[in-house]
Amino acid sequence: MDRPQQKMPFLRKPSWLKVRPPYADEGHKIRSTLAGLKLHTVCQEAACPNMAECFASGTATFLILGNVCTRNCLYCNVAHGVPQKPDPKEVENLIAAVRQMKLNYVVITSVTRDDLSDGGASVFARAITGLRQSEPGCKIEVLIPDFQGSREALEKVTAAGPDVINHNMEVVEPLFGRLRPQGNYHRSLERLSCIANTGMISKSGFMLGFGEEKADILRLMDDLAAVSCRRLTIGQYQQPTLKHWPVARYYHPDEFTEFREIAFSKGFEYVESGPLVRSSYRAAHAKTRKQPS
Repeated sequence: MDRPQQKMPFLRKPSWLKVRPPYADEGHKIRSTLAGLKLHTVCQEAACPNMAECFASGTATFLILGNVCTRNCLYCNVAHGVPQKPDPKEVENLIAAVRQMKLNYVVITSVTRDDLSDGGASVFARAITGLRQSEPGCKIEVLIPDFQGSREALEKVTAAGPDVINHNMEVVEPLFGRLRPQGNYHRSLERLSCIANTGMISKSGFMLGFGEEKADILRLMDDLAAVSCRRLTIGQYQQPTLKHWPVARYYHPDEFTEFREIAFSKGFEYVESGPLVRSSYRAAHAKTRKQPS
């Protein structure tokens, strides 16, 4: 599917979306560690606006199974195409990086690997199990693809016992088919339902600014609450390049605050909502945050 042409006028970023580049000393150390172990982070691959804050605080979200995705979502800056075979040393290197960086909370995600029989679920499981053995005090969150709806693949991940399993919806239902042509809205909800049924903490997130209506946003929250999703992130979409889907609107921080309050009223236990929020933003702090009274 071809990417859309830039049909909307280019919107200048508002002041609240301007962040400093990640050139702090700690960020340089982390980049060096990752490069030395031939690891990738979604922070770098997806040009996350929070790299400066996260790298400076000594945290990162690891991207396993390479850095080339088999899908071509129209908002995503991760490279797509034909990926290489998984690196057999990737899990070992991941564990070494967590040890060197002295992390007590790690987030592991991946590109979508529809070319693999289990979508890479076994690699997720090995990473979780290996970290449990090597760094028993480290909390583990995984952000998984839909594994093309395979229950067997999902069970490999849940059986490994991560602390949190995240699967992002990313966009509202009316735009889902256009922006995520190889995904399926209801299949993603089913993934979250299966996670919740295990008793594990389920988490999801989505972005705003694609051209959605407020009713679409509220319906997505309702759909997530209906499958017992417990944690939620809401952020602003930022167009990576002119070849990607254009930004239809920049939401004001006050609007994100409103959506956060609405989400809590719908029963979510933990919500991060803000212009710069991404799915792994301040993930380690979730256990200490409380729903406002």
